[in-house]
Amino acid sequence: MYLIISIGFIGCFDLDTAFILRFTPLYLSAIVLVLRLCFLGVVFSLAAGLLCALFRYYRVPVLSPLSGVYIELSRNTPLLIQLFFLYFGLPRVGIRFESFTCAVIGLTFLGGSYMAEAFRGGLEAIGVNQIEGGLSIGLSRTQLIRYVVLPQALSVAMPSLGANVLFLLKETSVVSIIALADLTSVAKDLIGMYYKTNEALTMLVAGYLLLLLPLSFLFRFAEKRLRYGEHGV
Repeated sequence: MYLIISIGFIGCFDLDTAFILRFTPLYLSAIVLVLRLCFLGVVFSLAAGLLCALFRYYRVPVLSPLSGVYIELSRNTPLLIQLFFLYFGLPRVGIRFESFTCAVIGLTFLGGSYMAEAFRGGLEAIGVNQIEGGLSIGLSRTQLIRYVVLPQALSVAMPSLGANVLFLLKETSVVSIIALADLTSVAKDLIGMYYKTNEALTMLVAGYLLLLLPLSFLFRFAEKRLRYGEHGV
C-alpha cells in the first residue's frame, strides 16, 4: 500500500507543469459550466422532489400515483439514456432544445426522483402527534406544512439531500455526450490532441475535488447545525 502511494507521489513530479498552467483556464471554464448545470439542476430537482413527496405523503388523488410512476421511471433509467432521448430523440418529433437546456432537464428529471424519496423519508419520520398537535392549536394545512412538517422533515432528510446533490454534480460528467464542454470533455480533448494523459487526468480529478469537497463539508456543517437546533443543545 505504502509502495503504491510512494510511486504515485513520485509520479506527480513527472507532470508537465507548463502544460497544466497553459490549459488551466479551460478547466476553470468547464468548472463554471458544471456549477451552472448543477445549480439549476439541484434547484429544480428540489422543487420537483418536494412536490412529489407532498403529493405522495398526503395521497393526493391522481397526482400521487403519477408521482410514483415518475419516480420509478426516473430512477430506473440512466442519465445518459435520458440525455440521448432529449437531445437526439425529441428532434424527431419536432421538439428541439439546446445542449445546456437538455442537460438541465435531464439532471432535473433524474434528481427530482431522488430528492422526492429523501423528502418522503423525512416526512414519514414525523410523528402523528406532531400533526395532531398543530391542528389542535388551530394551524391551517399550509401553516402546518410550513412551520411543523417541513422544518422537521428537512432535518431528517438533510444527509440524503446532501448526498443527492453530490450525486448530481458527479453525474454532470456525462453531459459531454450532447456536446457540452464539461470537465470530462476537456480532459478527453486534451488527451486526444496532446497525449498528455497524466496531466489531463490530474487536472480532471483536481477539478472535481475542487467542486465536491467544499460541498461535502458544507452539507456536513448544515446537518450538524440542523441537529443542533433540533435538540436545542
